[in-house]
Amino acid sequence: MTTLRPFTCDDMYKFNNVNLDPLTETYGLSFYMRYLAHWPEYFQVAESPSGEIMGYIMGKAEGIGENWHGHVTALTVSPDFRRLGLAATLMNFLEDVSEKKRAYFVDLFVRVSNKVAINMYTNLGYIIYRTVLEYYSGDPDEDAYDMRKALSRDVNQKSVIPLTHPVRPEDVD
Repeated sequence: MTTLRPFTCDDMYKFNNVNLDPLTETYGLSFYMRYLAHWPEYFQVAESPSGEIMGYIMGKAEGIGENWHGHVTALTVSPDFRRLGLAATLMNFLEDVSEKKRAYFVDLFVRVSNKVAINMYTNLGYIIYRTVLEYYSGDPDEDAYDMRKALSRDVNQKSVIPLTHPVRPEDVD
């Protein structure tokens, strides 16, 4: 049995088992605190009955006009709890929050080499909107896919018409 609940400050002292993964971006405490202060509704934890953090999602709402969207900043599940559907549950949560905020779409960035995640997001209805060249600062050879999923407000699905050319990180709005 899994409990979804809001992320709290104390969780930052308990989520190492989730973050110790080469494909998980780990940020400084101030970064997590800023998200928690500005977008608490987008920050959820999946917790086991014993109180262990199984995974979490953090995101935000941003953009203007038809670019108003939910953004997945981090989604990760502990290796011990993968293949149980937790990532999909957390993504559905963030999409629901974005729907309530009247967003047009949800987006996320994923390493081009992370085929497992790309496949999962594709199965959840996301498309590769564009490639962002040299997106990851720690690995300048690693590009990212900007993946998107249109929400109900985007009736004409304009937000998910893929770009035909790659962009640089400084061109990402």
